[in-house]
Amino acid sequence: MHLVLTGATGLVGSAVLQQMLVTPSVSKVSILSRRPVAQVEGHSKARVIIHKDYATYPPELLNQLKDVDGVVWAQGISSVSVSKPEYEQITNTYPLAFARALSTTLAPKPVNFIYVSGEGATTTPSFLTQHWARIKGLTESSLVALSKQPEYANLRPISLRPGAVDPTFHTEVKDFVPRRTAAMGMVEKAALPVFRGLLPSMMSPTKELGKVLVELAMGDGGAHKEGESGVSGEGRTLSNAAMRRLAGI
Repeated sequence: MHLVLTGATGLVGSAVLQQMLVTPSVSKVSILSRRPVAQVEGHSKARVIIHKDYATYPPELLNQLKDVDGVVWAQGISSVSVSKPEYEQITNTYPLAFARALSTTLAPKPVNFIYVSGEGATTTPSFLTQHWARIKGLTESSLVALSKQPEYANLRPISLRPGAVDPTFHTEVKDFVPRRTAAMGMVEKAALPVFRGLLPSMMSPTKELGKVLVELAMGDGGAHKEGESGVSGEGRTLSNAAMRRLAGI
């Protein structure tokens, strides 16, 4: 299978990429990135497509993706690192633009589009809802709405909401995850064991998270069963509880 990944140099993206590289049935990995990706050096089935503007996708780029089977959209940024308009562009505009472009390129062939959202995102915000949760929820619902339009009917979106992302035991990616500032590193070192002990159900270990995301990208793209633990959004939104259930943890 041919899979596409964005956000490969991020925390979640590094885990997804590692899983793609070791999965025998993944024959090709195309990575959209603004810069080279050190993690794929020496891996013949992976290629990095340097791309700067994620709001537009020229024909020469899309021509390289004509046989794609699935996408993991792991590109993202902390809402405290950018302005609200920038956050909306990165979190909403970019994935929707690529979903439209790729769906049109591949039609009528189905394509799985797996969007990495976040626990706490909501499609029914109130005036108390944080901006990041509102925008991620908007993207989740927009992807589902897009797939219902006739011209994008081959799109198979699934949004997954990780909880506290924990790379502690994922030794294969330790050299590739983004470096933390000293302060962030100290907070993470102190907080993760506490959360792991007191609230294990809120944890998203990166090895298991990456595996579930890749399996979703390789799957049949069908909606999950409403009523199952952690499933919502017409069967196309999976909470961290659903991720852990699918991972067997």
